Amino acid sequence: MKEIPWARPPKALLRKVGRAIADYDMIREGDRILLGVSGGKDSLSLLQVLLHLRAHAPVRFELGVITVDPEVEGFDPSSLTHYYDHLGVPWHYEEQPIMEYAKQHLQGDSFCAYCARMKRGIMYSTCRKHGYNVLVLAQHLDDLAESFLMSAFHQGRLGTMKAHYVTDTGDIRVIRPLVYVRETQTATFAADAGLPIIPDSCPACFRAPTQRAHFKQLLAREEHNNPQLFTKLLAAMRPLMTNPRPGDRH
Repeated sequence: MKEIPWARPPKALLRKVGRAIADYDMIREGDRILLGVSGGKDSLSLLQVLLHLRAHAPVRFELGVITVDPEVEGFDPSSLTHYYDHLGVPWHYEEQPIMEYAKQHLQGDSFCAYCARMKRGIMYSTCRKHGYNVLVLAQHLDDLAESFLMSAFHQGRLGTMKAHYVTDTGDIRVIRPLVYVRETQTATFAADAGLPIIPDSCPACFRAPTQRAHFKQLLAREEHNNPQLFTKLLAAMRPLMTNPRPGDRH
């Protein structure tokens, strides 16, 4: 299948992703990488960045994508498969009624956390089935900051998402190359490049305000008064973003 040119990411975005990949040893020679794409601005932007790196980086790696359809009313990411075909990227498409499962089994947890776990389980299974050794997730610095505050406020502990970890089974590495990237950067790039964003890529979260939305608003208010807020938060979170000893797992 003939590939079409992808959108070249801006240098500032490439620099931050490249630094994160280097700092946390995310991509290695011969890796078979599977990127989770929800259809939102962050994962579609990261797809463009990885396509650029695959073409220009000295490290050789294979890249595939997976979209998990939670079968929520009003959300249809199936059109992304045509986009993947145009880009010449191998893709996997999985459907599960995650919202219905949540209604039956959700206990003491948020829908977002339940959905994330379900999706990761599906992506892990797809990695194993098709021989991918690395799963890529598209959370950015804003996501890590929100998780940091949620952990401190609601769980009484210091924690956030890992930049790079190994699953408990030891066969899949999970990486987050956008950990230094601000949400505004992916939003601007996605808009400027005309990426095919799926409207309301998480409709359940748009219908029901979440704890994460509350902390997003809190951080926006604080950043208005302190422009260095996210620089300081990143410094505070760095020790939490990696496992304390080589070989430890998330």
